[in-house]
Amino acid sequence: MIRIALIAAALALPSAASASTPAAWEAFRAEVHAKCLAAAQSSGMKNPEVLVHPVGTETYGLAVLREGADKRICVYGKQSKKVELTPAT
Repeated sequence: MIRIALIAAALALPSAASASTPAAWEAFRAEVHAKCLAAAQSSGMKNPEVLVHPVGTETYGLAVLREGADKRICVYGKQSKKVELTPAT
């Protein structure tokens, strides 16, 4: 009975079983930061503040870029490693 409960609990929490290490999350955040900063600078922002969401979504890394009144959202594809920015505000 206990064995069945443990198996059911393990199946109910697949994301916890496959969670990344703290070092992997730090590397992920650094990559999102670097790619979003480069995209922002290539689109005209000089030195924006880059606020990276700690884990993003299952599919995307997310960051908010802010420089004065200009605020944009950066979306980073976890599989493709490509970024897209919202237009300047």
